[in-house]
Amino acid sequence: MKKVVQLTFGLAIVATLAVVLAYGAKPGAVSASSHRDAPLISEDPTADNTDLYAWRSDSGSQQYLNIVSNWIPGEDPAAGPNYYRFSSTARYDIYVDQNGDGKPDITWRFRFQNPPAPADSFLGTTAQTVSVTKLDGGDTEKMTGTCSTPPANIGVRTTPNYHTLATGAICDLGGGVKLFAGQRDDAFFGDIGDIFDLLAIRSGTGASGGGRDFFAGYAVHAIALQIPRDQVDPGGSHTIGVWSATDRQKVTVDGDPKGKWVQVSRLGNPLFNEVLVPTARKDDWNADSPAGDSQYARFARNSILAHFLNLLYPAFGPFQETGRSDLQAVFLTGVPGLNSTGPTLADELRLNLSVPPAVTPDRLGVLAGDNAGWPNGRRLGDDVVDIAERAVGGALIGHSLPLGDGVDANDVPNLTAFPWEPDPQAGSDNTKGEQKP
Repeated sequence: MKKVVQLTFGLAIVATLAVVLAYGAKPGAVSASSHRDAPLISEDPTADNTDLYAWRSDSGSQQYLNIVSNWIPGEDPAAGPNYYRFSSTARYDIYVDQNGDGKPDITWRFRFQNPPAPADSFLGTTAQTVSVTKLDGGDTEKMTGTCSTPPANIGVRTTPNYHTLATGAICDLGGGVKLFAGQRDDAFFGDIGDIFDLLAIRSGTGASGGGRDFFAGYAVHAIALQIPRDQVDPGGSHTIGVWSATDRQKVTVDGDPKGKWVQVSRLGNPLFNEVLVPTARKDDWNADSPAGDSQYARFARNSILAHFLNLLYPAFGPFQETGRSDLQAVFLTGVPGLNSTGPTLADELRLNLSVPPAVTPDRLGVLAGDNAGWPNGRRLGDDVVDIAERAVGGALIGHSLPLGDGVDANDVPNLTAFPWEPDPQAGSDNTKGEQKP
């Protein structure tokens, strides 16, 4: 089937990545941030995955899989005259594994094209054309479409009525599938500044506020998909695995990028590469596929983060550092009885599509008895920093210390409908500065 759709602007939305702690040592030095997760990709921000979300939503009798994947960390909305946009030389990917083997059964690929640079303006053009291709596991083309992105939110004079402008870019790909791509407010939240200052906690154990959201006021570029559940649910356990990635072409000797596509970034669960994988292996992880993740399993079973919690907060411990089968399940196989996909060790964001949305979602997800939240998929409001800290601290094996970073929600409300992630703040607002007298 082939369907081409043209809209004034096109896909984009959300995603979020989580972040957390870690800073050097055995079994290898660890130094990472959820939005700058590996040495090489930190030098290529337009290819850098930041956060991935996947969750089920219901509308009447129709059930949907929502996927939001974010790229380009720390976008300042006032970054003119050449505002942020997707790279026209990269390929952006979203994958779904339906049988638990760590390999994609459904692939969506996205390529962005820039309009001609204006000859009569000092401002760069931020709206782009995006082409999308859906493939099955055998790389057989199942659908193509063409949409556009909205421009960046520059300010009230340049981009007035931005919400209407952005939602007008939602693209219908046919069969009930919606796509949005473009700049969004970064829905991820966390006190990154204190976390990377030797796992500092501003107040108590971090469970009762007092943190500072590093990502407040910053934006990302997002690709959001809304897909009817019956198009992706494999039956049986009803559990899928989701991850996203970025590819670039190898450069030939004459400098032209005409070579084979090579994966340079990927993301499944929040925090796996950021917190568990040692710095010396992070670039390798970004280049690998989930099917090969057994080589990284020891970093889940033997937690560097638990080691540092013991060093820095002995009064809170002891924290179990080795033999962490609970963390291996959370990140690499799924939790038995909830979203397990079998023995293959693969970092995928697993989602059991038979679990209905929570009537009253809890930011702590499964740890609070809300099985519709992370690590069963990931919603925009899931507090993955607090969940991950408590899981590493031993919440699943009897050590229920309420660790956290003191930041419990995004600084602005998320949307209640597709594309879910909030509009980016306007560059002219400059929320990080004060107006001078």
